[in-house]
Amino acid sequence: MSASPVTAVIVGAGHRGVGYASLSLSKPELLQIVGVADPDPVRRRRAAERFDIPPERRYETAQQMAEVPQFADAVINGTMDRDHVPTALPLLEAGYDMLLEKPICPNREELLELLATVRRTGRKLNIGHVLRYAPFYATIKQRILDGEIGEIYAIHTTEAVSYHHMATCFVRGKWNRREVNPMLLAKCCHDLDLIAWFKSGVAPRFVSSFGARTVFVEDRAPEGSGTRCLVDCAIEADCPYSARKHFLEQKLWATYVWHELEHLENPTDEDRERSLREGNPHGRCVWRTDCDVMDHQHVMIEFEDGTTASHNMITGTPRPGRDIHIWGTEGEIQGFMEEGRFVVRHIDARAGHEYSEEPVDLSVSMDMHGGGDMRLVEDFVHAVRGEEPSISSTSILDSIYGHLIAFAADEAMMDRRIVEIEDLG
Repeated sequence: MSASPVTAVIVGAGHRGVGYASLSLSKPELLQIVGVADPDPVRRRRAAERFDIPPERRYETAQQMAEVPQFADAVINGTMDRDHVPTALPLLEAGYDMLLEKPICPNREELLELLATVRRTGRKLNIGHVLRYAPFYATIKQRILDGEIGEIYAIHTTEAVSYHHMATCFVRGKWNRREVNPMLLAKCCHDLDLIAWFKSGVAPRFVSSFGARTVFVEDRAPEGSGTRCLVDCAIEADCPYSARKHFLEQKLWATYVWHELEHLENPTDEDRERSLREGNPHGRCVWRTDCDVMDHQHVMIEFEDGTTASHNMITGTPRPGRDIHIWGTEGEIQGFMEEGRFVVRHIDARAGHEYSEEPVDLSVSMDMHGGGDMRLVEDFVHAVRGEEPSISSTSILDSIYGHLIAFAADEAMMDRRIVEIEDLG
């Protein structure tokens, strides 16, 4: 066991990779960033300047980095979903432990190849399921481990995706096609991971699912709407999905919207407006895009011990948030993450009573990912050091099973059948 800082390299110097690496700036005694790989010269330079990375440790690709002698303990892999496994494999083979952003990959074949590599090399692989580390979910997990509600036999979760989040990332944005990622994996891999984590050590076996595209379809386009908000739309000023309102006035989702302007040191509002008028996909009408992902979907899961679970994804909602309800043989837990509180209920057989209820208020409402981001990175550091991990860090199989549920749900929905998940031991 070592108390020295873990040294790490960034592979994929985008929002998530750099965000995780920022722990090194606030807690250098835990983490030091010593290298970067990114094909984009602007992102590579900016990351190098931010973390003081020398020129000889700046690479265009993960493969280039893997070909030189290992010079760090670990990798923070924040590449795009499709690049996760191709960039992870050579670096795991080269001896690096890895924190890999979620979702792991867009298909079952790559997922199983990654699992086989981890098992063969013995490297540590943590997935960026930050909600496990959010106080809301970590406290629920501890209550379960403490036996407060007995043995879990049913779970239900819901994620409501706000109208502007759905429109930005999954209708206009880079996750708007099933070929990139099934919608449940792209948006709800956290929720499916949580279900698998609450049932850690028990494999899911059967999955069914239903979903549809109902809201963001051309048949629902209002009269007077055009193809681009700032070009030919007569109702833009009053439209709830106006690109001007979301991206120029309210400045929502800047990380996702202005990628094509990253080469500009200080883009102006005029640059941004021109971008939305011209090629920027976020300037398109939400009812007239090439989007083919579901805007609402429901999945049902049966585990090998008979436990059942379900998850509802609802998009285009006024209020976003995540609900959870877990039933055990001796009680139940129910809560809403964004409020930062849940209740624990037990049967109360006293005269005049039906049940008792304990409210738990964590005072972390509306925190980014429930406060889990930096806790995730710190836990990864402890794991690389060989220290005792938290309850949020479990076998890679839990993460694998969460993803397999998503793939099975997409298949079940498209084929209208029940899909069996293989036993991975």
